[in-house]
Amino acid sequence: MESLKIDFQKVNGLVPAVIQDAVSNKVLMLGYMNQEALDKTLETKKVTFFSRTKQRLWTKGETSGNFLEMMSIKVDCDNDTLLIKAKPFGPVCHTGADTCFFEENKSKTYFLDNLRSIIKDRKNSPSDKSYTSSLFEKGINKVAQKVGEEAVEIVIEAKDDNKELFLGEAADLLFHFLVLLEAKNIELDEVMELLIERHQKKQ
Repeated sequence: MESLKIDFQKVNGLVPAVIQDAVSNKVLMLGYMNQEALDKTLETKKVTFFSRTKQRLWTKGETSGNFLEMMSIKVDCDNDTLLIKAKPFGPVCHTGADTCFFEENKSKTYFLDNLRSIIKDRKNSPSDKSYTSSLFEKGINKVAQKVGEEAVEIVIEAKDDNKELFLGEAADLLFHFLVLLEAKNIELDEVMELLIERHQKKQ
């Protein structure tokens, strides 16, 4: 990780740290860090703050076991606020809530953006070992054919009661649909915009 240029002196040695779920993108909590807390976070990969009430370092989860595993850190444009993406192990709030803002943190759909980036990379930087790259190499007809095959398979599984098999086919269909969009140079956002437009017309 490149050196972080943070202006700790602007706010008396402490900077706010916004903690965001690395998978769901949900804001989990806000804490404060000094240089020592940041250094410990980078060293242990467990998010550590400076407690303004206890006047000491505290690692989130040190008593509850609900740690925050640091995945990435960014600094804002003024170099005085941190954005930390983390993986939470259990509820984040001391009240037992998922977040300190009493929002549920269940959704995993933000991962689609990560998956889209990986698919785009496999198209633009092909790898001989990549299944996704091999699909792009075979052309649009093969990609479209795979979507059709997966659609048929999920319909078949929908008629049975095997949840595990149905989920597997659902994942396959969604993945190949995203590959097809990329092969057609269409962003998922364009599909979402159309859905939003249709929804608004029905209001």
